[in-house]
Amino acid sequence: MKKVAFICVHNSCRSQMAEALGKHLAADTFESYSAGTETKPQINQDAVRIMKDLYGIDMRDQYSKLLSDIPEPDIAISMGCGVACPFIGRSFDDNWGLADPTGQEDATFIETARMIEKMIMELKERLMSEEGSDGDE
Repeated sequence: MKKVAFICVHNSCRSQMAEALGKHLAADTFESYSAGTETKPQINQDAVRIMKDLYGIDMRDQYSKLLSDIPEPDIAISMGCGVACPFIGRSFDDNWGLADPTGQEDATFIETARMIEKMIMELKERLMSEEGSDGDE
């Protein structure tokens, strides 16, 4: 099973939401991790609340991690860098281009969560079709 890492600088909001949604929606297709090049003492509590309200996902045990804290990913996805993407030692496989909702209204968090959900499902579908085209392994 492929390991997918969702990466942003602080690993405190978007990447955490993507890790939680990946585990919730695509655990049968890929392993989900999140990390950053820096950490925060606590992940974004608005993200924790919104994910619980929208999906029933409890993110209270998730915490900000460095790239060195997770397994080497097969696929590395930038959540959206704004000015500059963090350097992770290799190229990103994709950049989802999502603005950080930190400090915004709930509606912005909900919109971000829904976009992440859509992209998780597209990634799942793509990986499932790639697996199916590999033959009878």
